[in-house]
Amino acid sequence: MTHTGAPRRLSAPGSVLCGLAAALGLAAALGLAAALGLAAALWVAAALGPALAQSLPTAAENLTPGDLDSEHLFGFTEGSDLGVPGEAELEWETSGRLGRRVARFLTVDSSLALKVPLTNDFRLAPGVTFNAYDIGAPGSPARTTGGFNGGFLETRVRLMDRRTAPFGLTLNIVPGYGTVDGGTGVPARSFGTEIGLLADREIIPGKLIAAVNVGFALSTTRLTVMDAPVRGSGIEVAGALAYCVRPGLFLGGEARYARTYDGLALDRFAGEAVYLGPTAYMTLSPQAWASFTWSFQVAGQATGEPGPLDLSSFDRHQMRLRVGYSF
Repeated sequence: MTHTGAPRRLSAPGSVLCGLAAALGLAAALGLAAALGLAAALWVAAALGPALAQSLPTAAENLTPGDLDSEHLFGFTEGSDLGVPGEAELEWETSGRLGRRVARFLTVDSSLALKVPLTNDFRLAPGVTFNAYDIGAPGSPARTTGGFNGGFLETRVRLMDRRTAPFGLTLNIVPGYGTVDGGTGVPARSFGTEIGLLADREIIPGKLIAAVNVGFALSTTRLTVMDAPVRGSGIEVAGALAYCVRPGLFLGGEARYARTYDGLALDRFAGEAVYLGPTAYMTLSPQAWASFTWSFQVAGQATGEPGPLDLSSFDRHQMRLRVGYSF
């Protein structure tokens, strides 16, 4: 996963409950809540029998008919699975962000993580991050930079296993540190944390699976020692479906709604965005897999700015490529 001091899924520049209520309200107006509600209704209504616990590495599990490892089937949305004890997985993730209000905005964020399940329900994943920026605005010199950014430690705890419970549910906590400001590409010191709940359910066992994620992120960024820190936070609700076209190949789609705020506790609303996009996952070998998604901002609003999109806090296009290898 690409983690920096700033929120990964949520652009960092009230209460959490008020923010979530507003998020779901706008999502309903745009049809996202309907999609999430349908997915939730399907997984609750589906009468599935208990399945065997996961016993194979991620890639091999998705290559075997009837078995699933859900973590990376969806794109930006993630499933509740953790892998199995004794399996270590090396994962490379590259995310591209394209299109802001400035004349030219292109960033590439990459990370390398080692995922180590310590038990069936607990996993640690330390990692390092890298990035590259190509930003240009009228009247300002172009900025092209890149290199090492920072590090993170992802901790996941499975609260419910969908193989023995109505659905799967995992708590994800990721503190991180970064040396580059994610919005401008200038050197900075950034500390942040992401907290998320990852839920999933097999609608058709081994064939169709749905996932819903709810996340909160906050970060503090200081450009120089003399500058005052910039504090931001955000929330995101995401839903996705993935269908097994053939063993080892899953195609689907996802919808995401995100809000960003000034302040660490969702203090002052800054902007919102809705993303839609297709997803694809492929098993490359019994030990290797790859996934890709490309999301487009289809609706949004920035505070105090005209237009149907928020291109100040969010990107017009977001892409993500992941490759993993188990050993």
